[in-house]
Amino acid sequence: MRGSGAAGTGREQGGPGRVMTKMREGAGAARRLGAAVLLAALWALPAGCGRSLLNVGKTIEGVEADSIALNLVLIGDAGLPAPNGEPVMKALRKEIGWDPRRTLVVFLGDNVYPHGVPDSASAERPESERILRDQMAPLLETGTPGIFVPGNHDWDAGSPDGWRYIVRQGRFIDQHGRGTVRLLPDNGCPGPAVVDVGDYLRLVMLDTQWWLQGGPPLKPYGANAQCGAATEQEVVDSIRVALATAGNRRTVVVAHHPLVSGGEHGGYFDWPTYLFPFHPWARLSGVFARQDVAGREYRALRTALERAFAADPPLLYAAGHEHNLQVFRRGPARFMVVSGAGIYNHTTPVRAITGTQYTRRASGYMRLTILRDGRARLSVQVVDAKGDAAEDYSIWLEQRPIQRAVPVVPGAAAHPAPPPPTPPQR
Repeated sequence: MRGSGAAGTGREQGGPGRVMTKMREGAGAARRLGAAVLLAALWALPAGCGRSLLNVGKTIEGVEADSIALNLVLIGDAGLPAPNGEPVMKALRKEIGWDPRRTLVVFLGDNVYPHGVPDSASAERPESERILRDQMAPLLETGTPGIFVPGNHDWDAGSPDGWRYIVRQGRFIDQHGRGTVRLLPDNGCPGPAVVDVGDYLRLVMLDTQWWLQGGPPLKPYGANAQCGAATEQEVVDSIRVALATAGNRRTVVVAHHPLVSGGEHGGYFDWPTYLFPFHPWARLSGVFARQDVAGREYRALRTALERAFAADPPLLYAAGHEHNLQVFRRGPARFMVVSGAGIYNHTTPVRAITGTQYTRRASGYMRLTILRDGRARLSVQVVDAKGDAAEDYSIWLEQRPIQRAVPVVPGAAAHPAPPPPTPPQR
């Protein structure tokens, strides 16, 4: 006779029926989790087929060598070259070796990974010096002028002591750059630092990490900062003047942080990232996102530069930060590029977004060629493991000649710099 009551109920709760119920519940939960992961993955994928590779291999006609006034090479996030020979640096050496007299190289920040240049007593100091020497070597060997722009890692990844780190980097480059290679803006100042190259290019350099670093005493700020511009409004006003007074010159603004991006800093992640959804969604909402477009400080930077560019948009805004290659035709500049792939095989996912003309996850750099008549041609150079570069995309940024021809031999003259600010004493 089968018992009833508590004893019988207990057998039923712990018996095969209950086990089957738990198995069904577990299977249902697994299906729901799988569906959520699949939905996240599909949401993260590009909206169209092949959108993570856009216009790869699409090139235009080349130009005659004697028609070139200047090749401006834009290379970012190159701050960890392989000690036994970095392929991207090998490609850069070949690139500038053809005609160093008509070449200018701009490194777009994150010049020393992971923390910039530490104090001379630090065990990491020799490696940081090696990193900078390896990047300067192609320029010094060929006599090619170069400019390093600060990035967030050069400010000790934005630490409270970051101002000291960027000042030390500037001093090292000054000491070993032989007057050919400089850090601009220097001493932690936000810029703009302005360099005119002949009658055909005005180059405007910004230290965008200044905007993300926090307030004083973490950076030079205000009346006692000894910078040409030391408040947000002063920087905006100075950029406006630099763009408005360029005359017939093509204007290029260079900085570390892009204003838009189809990469992780722009809020676009590859699907495995969504297996841990708190991370991307927190960044998209602006949490833990000081270095992302969604971050509060970053949004203030972008809004300020939109105001600065409004009346006289530059031909090109060039940045790094993302470890990939992107070309945009959209405001606030006429064109924008992300060229942060200066270390071979150190790349991150990317996708096409509004205004994208080209995108690829690859190592390499970009070249802006300005012709003697003022036309401007952009080329994306992809680098392989052997250090060979090949043009993967090219486009005319400006096809209208300026009113008069410009001289072949460039001459660069920087605007006078104020005395350097003094980092906080500790």
